[in-house]
Amino acid sequence: MTKEIEWKERFNIGVENIDKAHQNLFSIVRKLIYLNQEEKKGQWACAEGIKYFKNYAVKHFAEEEAYMLSIHYPGYEIHKRLHDDLRYKTLPALDRDLVMSEYSPESIRHFLGICLGWLSGHILVEDRAITGNISAKWKKEQSVLNIETLETAIADTIEEIFKRQTNIVSEHYGGEDFGTCLIFRQTYQHRENKRLQVFFILEERLILQTVGAMLGINLSKIDKMVSEAGKELSQQVIQRIGLNFQSSGQYKPVDNHIITKEQLQQEFNLAYPDYGLLLDTGYGYFAFCIKAEV
Repeated sequence: MTKEIEWKERFNIGVENIDKAHQNLFSIVRKLIYLNQEEKKGQWACAEGIKYFKNYAVKHFAEEEAYMLSIHYPGYEIHKRLHDDLRYKTLPALDRDLVMSEYSPESIRHFLGICLGWLSGHILVEDRAITGNISAKWKKEQSVLNIETLETAIADTIEEIFKRQTNIVSEHYGGEDFGTCLIFRQTYQHRENKRLQVFFILEERLILQTVGAMLGINLSKIDKMVSEAGKELSQQVIQRIGLNFQSSGQYKPVDNHIITKEQLQQEFNLAYPDYGLLLDTGYGYFAFCIKAEV
């Protein structure tokens, strides 16, 4: 993981105070990763580190937003929305996860993996786009009504099928690594031959706990039976939420299968999803993403 967060000169955008802040953010997370590898320091490192990270990130975001306004950056609104999502939803959710689990290995992994993934993706793409070095990948701003409707539909479906309540961790999930997962993809075909893909990404411990509860046994590993049960559950979730896609008669489901993290990343490298939600059930995280061809 530490190799993924080595600062390189090519990451600079050419604005001194922003580049310095980015280097510091990389350094903070890198130090946390090293400290977490020392078992006796892991809990203390995350407790103190998240406080410093949150304070520093909020200060940096304010300075970066002021700079974007000063140069009349056209992507300011969506960029600020990404900042707000991290500071008002993701960091508080990760903080609750750490505290409620008493800094369990899973919650520490959530914190480090999501922060590392967010920083890497945001700094290397969205921040470099400010000065025109590269094109931004988050181009669409979801309507508040649509995102709230989707969040409600997901929460109701997860509670019905998984018997779990959910809390939003992020409304702009872009493939960040939150642990060992199974990734299910449902593809729909539009009547004009355009595809719509739905990704349901489930942390393995959530699948093991859910399937084990259904069978009345304790499960410790993903085998073919658990994988197939997870696939069936994912299809139920996707199909119920996906009824909205099919109601107009414009889309029909064509296939559903398990994909790898590498395949998911390839999809998101091409373009981020139109909707990318990351949620916590208290027994594990999951992400629900919708990506349509234009």
